[in-house]
Amino acid sequence: MENIIEALKSGIITHSPEETESVAYALAQFKTMGMGIGMGKDTTITLNGDLGVGKTTFTKGFARGLGITKTITSPTFNLFSIYNGSAQLVHLDAYRLSPESSAESLMLDDFLTSPYCLLIEWPHNVPSLIPPSALHLRLSILESGTNPVHKIELIAGA
Repeated sequence: MENIIEALKSGIITHSPEETESVAYALAQFKTMGMGIGMGKDTTITLNGDLGVGKTTFTKGFARGLGITKTITSPTFNLFSIYNGSAQLVHLDAYRLSPESSAESLMLDDFLTSPYCLLIEWPHNVPSLIPPSALHLRLSILESGTNPVHKIELIAGA
């Protein structure tokens, strides 16, 4: 994809988990090349959307784009996972946190090693972790069933 950021601003339609992963891969490659506005050395990306829209699938593709070969799983029960590639990937699933809980108690700052990318699922539960420079993506299901249609769009940032 020539300019993944511009495409995400318009919204990208995917028809399979593999296509969702490909979009995320392209975004990670964009970050790796240092070309993206809002995609500096250290980047935070929020993944907004309901259960089952493909947030972890997106993270798998993003990790692959950073050269990470480990299996990516949802960190729902351990809250976050750390992977190393061309940039460190910290995948935070804040589903089980409440906005009132102290995000500082997660001690994420102790684990973020530059260059990094922090991907946050359920970001509304950890607003204090989201810098003004963050990219905010919304993932949604337009059509469910045997041939699901998903949409990934940049809703703020860049």
